Amino acid sequence: MTTDSFDQFGKTPEELAREAHGFGPNVENNNTAARSNGTIVNLIHGRDLTPAQYEWEWLEYLPKGKLVIGAGAVGTGKTTIAICMAATITSGGRWPDGTYAEMADVLVWSGEDSAADTLLPRFIVAGGDRDKIHFVANVIAGGKKRAFNPSIDMPALTEAAQSLPGLGMIIVDPVVMMVAGDSHKNAEVRRGLQPLVGFAEERNAVALGITHLTKGTAGRDPIERLTGSLAFGASPRLVWMAARPVEPDQPRRLVRVKSNIGPDGDGFEYSLEQVLLEGAQGVYGQRLIWGNPLYGAARELLKDIEELKPGRPPKERTAAMTLLLTTLENGPMPSQWIKNAAKEAGLTWATVRRAAEDLNIVMTRIGGLGSEGHWQWELPNDLNPGDETDL
Repeated sequence: MTTDSFDQFGKTPEELAREAHGFGPNVENNNTAARSNGTIVNLIHGRDLTPAQYEWEWLEYLPKGKLVIGAGAVGTGKTTIAICMAATITSGGRWPDGTYAEMADVLVWSGEDSAADTLLPRFIVAGGDRDKIHFVANVIAGGKKRAFNPSIDMPALTEAAQSLPGLGMIIVDPVVMMVAGDSHKNAEVRRGLQPLVGFAEERNAVALGITHLTKGTAGRDPIERLTGSLAFGASPRLVWMAARPVEPDQPRRLVRVKSNIGPDGDGFEYSLEQVLLEGAQGVYGQRLIWGNPLYGAARELLKDIEELKPGRPPKERTAAMTLLLTTLENGPMPSQWIKNAAKEAGLTWATVRRAAEDLNIVMTRIGGLGSEGHWQWELPNDLNPGDETDL
């Protein structure tokens, strides 16, 4: 083909080639779109973007428009921490560093805990605004009701969430349920998390995913301890980890183990307590109490409480006694709740019973026989919550 053959079109060979690939004639001067097989990819010039600051719901802990992972072993209270954060946001409450949350709505999906008997009581005792928290219920698909599946239902949830213009955070617990494929494969995890990442960006809301740790990994690099693919640590912009001490006289710790958009390390001590809901007979909620700030590298802060000090052997009985003292310090509790708490803490019921005998726990039958009543445990009169005990 000669140069003259292009003259009939009034265009140079370069211009015709660019148009054949889907580019307009003025591609150099405009944001562009590349077309291939009906798919359009938009390109944006850097000069058309304005540098922007990160926005925070909680400065350096909960970034708006970003994915955050909250991790911890069983029994560390990571879901309670998430619900406490939700309560703080819905009420415009105070964070442990003295700053205040920007009041907003929160959306929660949990595949592990009931909203009515677990999550809502925790939210209420944490001081949350019930008008601003919303729980993902079931799904109606093809005229049939089924459980919400985050790996396939995020588009429908995104649409439903349009009814919440003041949304500030979404909690997904456990976040591994976002992945339809193998949660140990990097590409599949990244692909599974993308709808949640996109939701956060579109709504400029915090996306908080809750996950577990791999057993037997104490002391290792915190990011390597996350269950599943390393993408669970690489994809989020920030990761915090909750840890429970092996020595029962120490407080728990929340540590910021990774941040791509701010400092990592540091954190806060915290403890958990059971609180009776006012006006709700027999209903208790677990509440988080923030403690002192922590300073230092994440790995060292976690190692400091997760590994035993020399000369102090592990004692399950000691842990069980501490569990009972902590659980019953605010008054009597049903034995079934204590049994559930012991299971979460990894303690056998036989060990807890022996610890109860050591502490002379008072066990009283409340109500009638069988299902009409229940056993209630409480501390003896001569052992107040603040008293010293030989552990």
